[in-house]
Amino acid sequence: MESAVEKLVDDFEEGHLSRRDLVKALTAIAAAGTATSAKAQETPFVSTAIDHISVQVETLAPSIEFYQTIFGLSILNQDEANRIVRMGPAGGSIIVSLHEKAPTGIVDHYAIAVRGFEQQRVTQALAEHGLEAEQNLDYGFYVRDPAGIPVQIVGSR
Repeated sequence: MESAVEKLVDDFEEGHLSRRDLVKALTAIAAAGTATSAKAQETPFVSTAIDHISVQVETLAPSIEFYQTIFGLSILNQDEANRIVRMGPAGGSIIVSLHEKAPTGIVDHYAIAVRGFEQQRVTQALAEHGLEAEQNLDYGFYVRDPAGIPVQIVGSR
């Protein structure tokens, strides 16, 4: 937008644009910016990051070794009963969650962190958009996107 304004001002200063046309064009740019901001504010959530990716693997050990050796990730926590290992940088946030479960070799869900997460408010906002929030062990608190992919919703850290 900045370059568009600069071009308009240059055109005006060079006499290629009248004062009236300059004002009209600047008003249109300002209105478009306001419409874009208003549209962004209409969304029910402010997303801040991909929180983690969950991958289903055949065996945990080789996958753990891969993420440790290649990406320098550490085991941050484990759910041994459900065969889940969560990894990320030491002292950091979870990046990848490994789940020993068939079918293997798939990303079974991803999580988006949103500002001000409150499960009841999020559930209501999703319902207002015709979406049903669900919760289970595999995906946590989630909604399905139009393609059916589970999108877990978590609070920003």
